[in-house]
Amino acid sequence: MKWRSLMWIMWPSFLVAAMMTFFVFAFIDPLDLVIFGHIETSRMQAYTIGFFFFWVMAALSSTLTLKIAPRPREYDEFGDPL
Repeated sequence: MKWRSLMWIMWPSFLVAAMMTFFVFAFIDPLDLVIFGHIETSRMQAYTIGFFFFWVMAALSSTLTLKIAPRPREYDEFGDPL
């Protein structure tokens, strides 16, 4: 994978993860969350786990979009399709 493609995936997914973290934790108090039924987290841990979860999900979505996007046709030096 080229560096440009990686940036097309990671930067938008970072922005989406930041927005999702803001919106989700605006309505959910992290101190009310309990992981696996008995593990309690601090606010900072919940924010961090939530942000990275949203970042991975958005990156997977961006990767899938990039993979199924149509590729431009390649042409030779005379303008004919290869």
